[in-house]
Amino acid sequence: MNKFGVYLKTKSFRNTLLLAIGSVIAVVLIAFFSLSFYTNHGSGIPVPILKGLTVENATKILEDQGFNYKIDSIFVSDKPPGTIVEQDPDPGTSVKENRTIYLTMVSILAPNVSLPAIEQTPYISAAATLASYGLKVGDTTYRADIARDMVLEVKFSGQPIKPGTKIPKGSKLDLVLGNGAGASEVDIPDLVGLSLNEAKFAINGSGGLVLGIIQSKVPITDSSSATVVAQDPVKRDSVTKVSIGTRINLTITQGKKDGPN
Repeated sequence: MNKFGVYLKTKSFRNTLLLAIGSVIAVVLIAFFSLSFYTNHGSGIPVPILKGLTVENATKILEDQGFNYKIDSIFVSDKPPGTIVEQDPDPGTSVKENRTIYLTMVSILAPNVSLPAIEQTPYISAAATLASYGLKVGDTTYRADIARDMVLEVKFSGQPIKPGTKIPKGSKLDLVLGNGAGASEVDIPDLVGLSLNEAKFAINGSGGLVLGIIQSKVPITDSSSATVVAQDPVKRDSVTKVSIGTRINLTITQGKKDGPN
């Protein structure tokens, strides 16, 4: 141990140590400069700005500058088809000639999606559901219905469509909503020839009409066998509907109607 300690203090050991350190540094420097020379370290061509260009213009620029490229596509509803929306590497990055530049363009054809079931749902919920499917709300119109702002019908290009119908993603759909007021008019029923009980049942089930005055030109001894011979208002070619709450007046006779009144 004493001899080794003495050796560590000798000039010969110091020279050997310095030589070893110098050799390591020389090897590192040679490797560094050799690698830099081999890879053209610090030199390259800056990647041009391609976002926002059409795919034709972008690829021409890359070809003129000696780049290779690969193109993928996605659908973006608010961007023109064929527009570059992503690139890799980023603009300004220095790369070697013949480097492959990866481009993402807006698809020319939108993928199809299935119309979700939004009928009989509130407008706000329906709009959110459509947005989650990549669809948009177009025009909204209202129709008489007691359910206010409830989706009653969905239209695409003016035609009603049902849930599950395939339509292009990004399409605008027109919605028919309830106005909350219900129908303002109802059809006039044809009551002449019906029994009094049948006429009353038809009026009650009309959705808004009211039984008015019941009159007869002859004494009625049994109302269960009475027959309607006239009504007011009556259904005509020019008048088929009346306002909700309209009273229907009836003229009846005993037994079945024998002929014109």
